[in-house]
Amino acid sequence: MVAIYAVWYNFIKMHKTLKMTPAMAAGVSATLWSMDDLCEKMDAVTPKPGPRGPYKTKAVA
Repeated sequence: MVAIYAVWYNFIKMHKTLKMTPAMAAGVSATLWSMDDLCEKMDAVTPKPGPRGPYKTKAVA
C-alpha cells in the first residue's frame, strides 16, 4: 500500500511548488500519469493465476 502511495505522489500528483510531478522534475518521466496508467502497469506485471491443485477433503474425527 505504501508503494502505491509513493507512485501516486511522485508520478500522478501535481505539486504546486514544482508546477509538475517530482518524477517529471527529476527527469524520470516526461508525461503526467493518470490512475489508469498506473493500473495498466500494475496489471502488466501481475503474474497470471495458474491452475488450481486437486481438492483434498478433511478427515472427520
